[in-house]
Amino acid sequence: MRVVFLTHNYPRDPDDLAGAFLATLARALVARGVEVRVVAPSDRGRGGDGTEQGIVVRRVRYARAERETLAYGGLNRSLARGPAGLTGLVALRRALRRAAAEEMSDGADLIHAHWWIPAGLAVPRGAPFVLTSHGSDAALLPRSRAARFLARPVYARASVVTAVSRELAGWIGTSMHRHVGPDHVHPMPVDATDFPWSTGGGGIVVVARLTRQKRVHLAVEAVACLAAVGVELPLTVVGDGPERGALERLAAERGVGHLVRFAGRVAPHEVPSFLAAADLMLFPAQGEGLGLVAAEALMAGVPVVACWDGGGVLDVVPEQGAGRRALPSGEALADAALDLLHAPDRAAAVRADGERLRTELSPARVAEVCEGWYREALSVRSFA
Repeated sequence: MRVVFLTHNYPRDPDDLAGAFLATLARALVARGVEVRVVAPSDRGRGGDGTEQGIVVRRVRYARAERETLAYGGLNRSLARGPAGLTGLVALRRALRRAAAEEMSDGADLIHAHWWIPAGLAVPRGAPFVLTSHGSDAALLPRSRAARFLARPVYARASVVTAVSRELAGWIGTSMHRHVGPDHVHPMPVDATDFPWSTGGGGIVVVARLTRQKRVHLAVEAVACLAAVGVELPLTVVGDGPERGALERLAAERGVGHLVRFAGRVAPHEVPSFLAAADLMLFPAQGEGLGLVAAEALMAGVPVVACWDGGGVLDVVPEQGAGRRALPSGEALADAALDLLHAPDRAAAVRADGERLRTELSPARVAEVCEGWYREALSVRSFA
């Protein structure tokens, strides 16, 4: 079986965070005997065909080098620029579709489109395809009439529609009237082979892009609430983004600047080292598609506190055992953190949940699930 990964987000080098889980999945599928080829956009002129970590990757050109910023510069932010962003999207869709059609003519069996925009839009007519929503694409559906207009024929044509969490499946069902059942909901893989089990001692960790949606300010507020009752737990913030300056100021204003460390953006292979020293992860984000880093924390033996309005992250963070769920406030997160850290059965619960996720999200297991979707897609051809 030959499968084409069609996506706007595929790692440009081994340390790239963009779509890193897709490279993990591609390698696991190859290990099962599935041939995988990737069609992804060029980035600022860096295009062409090549082999990356054993996978053939076609990086298609869609504009002048200085204008090729749509895919890896943040698709939603680029589209927000108005006509210029939409023009870039049309060019990107055209380039991706042309390359995907060539792959199908060259003997590919089907396409696995990751994100409906732009990959789903770019699937050639008549090609059987699996469509997976990863978060940001499905989040557009409930709040944008234009997005629903564009997405509806994509979801209708897809042979199989899948999502990485029940939250996303619900958004798709409500907005697209396309039911995504439990058999078609599964997170993307995490390779925890080299994840050390946490020895703790490092306090609290947050791993996130520093945007408003991630609500990292709630973690800073939680640290301040803990310090106010005499519990000084350091907070390490891994990641960078537009909110960093405001967060640094907040930590200083709340008198916990000495407890909050901003580590900045790190490569994917460096994240486990931060988890290995953590006692607890706070995951205050709202409306996540999944929140894979929360699963990574649990797989490293780090308990996690998430918010009740966290979206898909609630698929992996339990209410008890290795996790807690809290209202989105610094005080509520602090209370949940203390409850979790002082739970008498915490060590055993964290180990059990971590081992379970290591099995469920292993690349081999997720590749097996995806191969089942591919065979289903080839048998039904098209839903519409």
